[in-house]
Amino acid sequence: MSVLSVLDPAVHLAHAAVAALAAVVPTAAAIVLFTLAVRAALHPLARSAARAERVRARLAPKVARLRERHARNPERLNRELLALHRAEGTGPFAGLLPVLLQAPFFSVMYRLFTTAPGHLLDATLAGVPLAVHPAAAHTPAQFAVFAVLEAALLALAWAGVRRAKHAPTPVGPVRWLAFGTPLFALLLPLAGQLYLLTSTAWTTAERWYLHRPAAGPATGQAVGHPAR
Repeated sequence: MSVLSVLDPAVHLAHAAVAALAAVVPTAAAIVLFTLAVRAALHPLARSAARAERVRARLAPKVARLRERHARNPERLNRELLALHRAEGTGPFAGLLPVLLQAPFFSVMYRLFTTAPGHLLDATLAGVPLAVHPAAAHTPAQFAVFAVLEAALLALAWAGVRRAKHAPTPVGPVRWLAFGTPLFALLLPLAGQLYLLTSTAWTTAERWYLHRPAAGPATGQAVGHPAR
């Protein structure tokens, strides 16, 4: 028995939801709509993780100074770091819990759209069966569909790299890991690629929204102190 079999009840429930949508709209559209609905439901967790990330970025200079000042006294350093995070009402792992809570949902959707129970993957998109993998494509139409999806994922990866380049905290070569998503997509059936593209597009838009530059002083003052 697979370790992931514990997710089977959730996978079957998700399958029922997508199948219900597929009775109204094409299955490919149902996959996109279901993915968007799940990501919207998880948005509060993403907001919490983004807040923790902003706090870490703001505290980074203070943390660096403390590490330099108490480099020879680990116990003092730990006390000072703990006091700093407590003063900010946060902790060094504050953003970890929201990320961990999202993981089961992503696992369920991945299993649903790659090993879908029932006949979910029997449907087609532009004449291409949702169960077909890129390596099994054998007609120009099938190659064209996969090429469009791959190009869209590459564009999103490039957007993520450009955004990371201007992030307040340097991420170095790690930002290029975004191109792992288009590579991973080559291993998925068409249904899985649709899910991955939709989820990646949501993540890109969500991170842009949550990490957009703050309003200027004048705007912030106007918002915080409305005219009377």
